[in-house]
Amino acid sequence: MAEITVQLIKTLRDKTNAGMMDCKAALSEAGGDLEEAETILRKKGIADADKKAGRAAKEGVIASRISEDGKTGILVEVNCETDFVAKNENFTAFVEAIIDHIEGGASVDTVDALLAQDFSGDFTTLEEFIKAKVGQLGENMGLNRFAKYELSGDGVVGSYIHMQGRVGVLVEVKAGDAATTSSDAFQTFVKDLTLHIAAAQPICVDRDGVDTTLVEKEKEIFAEQMKDKPAEIIERIIGGKMDKFYATNCLLEQAFIKDGDKTIQNLIDELDGDVSVSRFERYAVGEQAEG
Repeated sequence: MAEITVQLIKTLRDKTNAGMMDCKAALSEAGGDLEEAETILRKKGIADADKKAGRAAKEGVIASRISEDGKTGILVEVNCETDFVAKNENFTAFVEAIIDHIEGGASVDTVDALLAQDFSGDFTTLEEFIKAKVGQLGENMGLNRFAKYELSGDGVVGSYIHMQGRVGVLVEVKAGDAATTSSDAFQTFVKDLTLHIAAAQPICVDRDGVDTTLVEKEKEIFAEQMKDKPAEIIERIIGGKMDKFYATNCLLEQAFIKDGDKTIQNLIDELDGDVSVSRFERYAVGEQAEG
């Protein structure tokens, strides 16, 4: 077995554009044989993947999965370069494999942590699996963001995918007891809620969820617009304008898309049982992931 030196690894990297760790692993598997290591990388689709990594991946899909008991839900945005690939069956299977991994693996909070997790089959990590698919499908692809909700207690996790995967919603709704959860009214509410979130684009559940920096920025803008008015009038007007801001952006205060005379909170109040919306995600393809 030939010695696997740093120079040998670098030579393989220069030939294939694969990552250093991938090159080292391939050389180890090939017993130090450079040509065999290159073949191994190509079979896995890792060679040349880094070349594609710099290309813009602004297309893709939003996909979701809800467990049979309705207690666990997953939402992902997986990107590629073209709409053609996004509609490809191989890409769809690729997205489902990522969801499979999230569903079966330990829960983590960041994409980087998820990519570093062990992956089944011939790939050491989820990141290596994605690199292999980049080589196979010929486009830069990647997991932009994901959410995994695991609900304990009564309630459900619901989802909705809109516009053939261009927009997706994941929401967690809690209930006081199992009877409420299983009621038709509750199930209809959750379904309507996912449709509403997709259309109305709230930024948080309630006022407590609005970033304080955003609140102060809005107040500053309103104050600047009325800087020539007396201070007591400015304060009163800003209060009214902020109420409208919250009604536009906070889910519970938004007017329901199917009945503008009711807010989402009104719909909750009409339900029997202790019902509350604890959290939600709304993804649209091409948005910049936060964090």
